[in-house]
Amino acid sequence: MSDFLSLLSLPFMQRALIAALLTGLAAPAIGTFLVQRRLALLGDGIGHVAVTGVAIGLLTGASPTWTAVVVAVLGAALIEVIRERGHTNGDVALALLFYGGLAGGVLITGLAGQGAARLQEYLFGSLTSISAGDVWFTFGLTVVLLVTTLGLLPQLFAVSSDADFARVAGLRVRAYNLLVAVLAAVTVTVAMRTVGLLLVSALMVVPVATSQQLARSFRTTLTGAMVVGVLAALGGLLLSAALSFRATVAPGPTIVLLALTMFASTWPIGVWLRRRRRLLSPFPSVEDGSHTVTDEHPHEHGQDCGHPAVPHEDHVDYVHDGHRHAVHGEHYDEH
Repeated sequence: MSDFLSLLSLPFMQRALIAALLTGLAAPAIGTFLVQRRLALLGDGIGHVAVTGVAIGLLTGASPTWTAVVVAVLGAALIEVIRERGHTNGDVALALLFYGGLAGGVLITGLAGQGAARLQEYLFGSLTSISAGDVWFTFGLTVVLLVTTLGLLPQLFAVSSDADFARVAGLRVRAYNLLVAVLAAVTVTVAMRTVGLLLVSALMVVPVATSQQLARSFRTTLTGAMVVGVLAALGGLLLSAALSFRATVAPGPTIVLLALTMFASTWPIGVWLRRRRRLLSPFPSVEDGSHTVTDEHPHEHGQDCGHPAVPHEDHVDYVHDGHRHAVHGEHYDEH
């Protein structure tokens, strides 16, 4: 226990805790809108594209974080353009972009003379190697993301829920969709050193899915997802630190697995709550249709009247479509 507390007092561990906290807030915030738009895997695709940005930074000697931001934003804009056009081969184009980003990143890393271990820090995260500059960079991006997301919450919700309604209401749907894609790219770079580019989509989606099991409104889902994200990020980091005395445990996969465990724990509760709501909701009342007897018969039936034939019982007067039918024996009137 004393060894664990001494580990928490180290500067690199404190920086890792701050980065995990910021990532746990930022990733589910934008992930809620992606899930609402049924684009849960968009973060995964942007993460593949950002690998090329990291590799460019390693090749040119620039900060891999900054180059990853630029390439991820450009890739997100291109993905949104392809998705909006809605061609039948749009999914193929996105797949080519994703695979090309990952393959290009690995190739450029080799050209830069860097090994796979250097790239792995960005693919699967490396919280323990975060510098003070990385923490301030992550803090700035998180503040921008949260201010933009929460400040434009009504507009982004309208666009994510019903694009046609938002367009009729006068909102610039294309601009807001592009903004969501750019914010997702920023989120990917924020979580790059925490859970890695290949696992960032899990931290954007799993906390949202967990919150949806218990929440009934969009705002509650957003708030709950951010709470779950923070608990998973901090809990996963602390758990990996505690296990590191016995084995080599990476923080990124531990954070994702803890988030999945939280989802598995709340799923039965969500099933029970949804079943309970269905049982408590009243059935809609349905009025029984009945025939009304009348003495008027203003319409003469014939072959060209356009009404379908309706069977009637013996010696009963019926009114159908405002017409009275007096019948003797079972027959069909042309209505």
